[in-house]
Amino acid sequence: MENDFKLYLREAFLAIGLVFLLLGSMWLATGMFPPMVVVESGSMKHSEDGSLGAIDPGDLVLIMNPDRVEIVTYVEASNEDNENFGYEMHGMYGDVIIYEKNGGSDTPVIHRALLKAETNLTENPIQNSCSEGVFDQLEEICILTWDVPGTHLVNVSNISLTLDYSCAPHGNLTIDKWIPKHEGYLTTGDNRMTNGCTIDQLRATSSTADDSYIQSRGLKDEYGNPVTAVRDVWVVGVASSEIPWVGAIKLFFSGTYDFVSPQTWNYLFTLIAAVVIIPMVYDMLIFRESEEEE
Repeated sequence: MENDFKLYLREAFLAIGLVFLLLGSMWLATGMFPPMVVVESGSMKHSEDGSLGAIDPGDLVLIMNPDRVEIVTYVEASNEDNENFGYEMHGMYGDVIIYEKNGGSDTPVIHRALLKAETNLTENPIQNSCSEGVFDQLEEICILTWDVPGTHLVNVSNISLTLDYSCAPHGNLTIDKWIPKHEGYLTTGDNRMTNGCTIDQLRATSSTADDSYIQSRGLKDEYGNPVTAVRDVWVVGVASSEIPWVGAIKLFFSGTYDFVSPQTWNYLFTLIAAVVIIPMVYDMLIFRESEEEE
């Protein structure tokens, strides 16, 4: 009995040690803890039943520290003249980022980075100087223009661009006279059925002197404010590799499994059955072999 207890104790310590070794290795590799997130919504699905390579509800996604990677946007990866041409993650051009909506404490969003708006600050001849400060104040002392890396847009007063991103039956995704409130990424989910090929951020179709905008469909933060361009400091991770289906177990116990497809449950049950059955079959074969030798 005492030997059996020591054996169980040793096995328990080995199991715990392996878990810590695995988590520690992933933390060192990603620079993040926890190093993985479970996808809850279907906003990144490429098909109704889900597909390998895309980010589906119930997938476990490894996330990289944004300070360790250079984020490649969709427009950069789809531009033949760009050094990152052809770069794909999770079934489409560009990186998928995890960001906090307007830097708040609401549940982070995992969506694809379409493009990044970068500011140019030029001294306004009416004013005496152009210096760093609060963005709204910069408009009074500076002339602001925008660059979009990976496109022909350089030093423009607003961002108008048609992306090579099919939004059938409406043609390609179009950004029309967008004037960002600050630098940042424009993002969207891959699921064109539910997202309607719309972007997450407030999009301007026109603006007036008092900086009022006409808003298209987009996300809102925890206070009901439209989500604006994703600042670098709001990016909490960059999606890397994924483990499909396994995260559905966590969603089941947390009661947030509404978006998990029947196909994902089928794959998960098959995986669990394989994990249980294969060792049993292996033990039976070893036992039979030992009996034959005897």
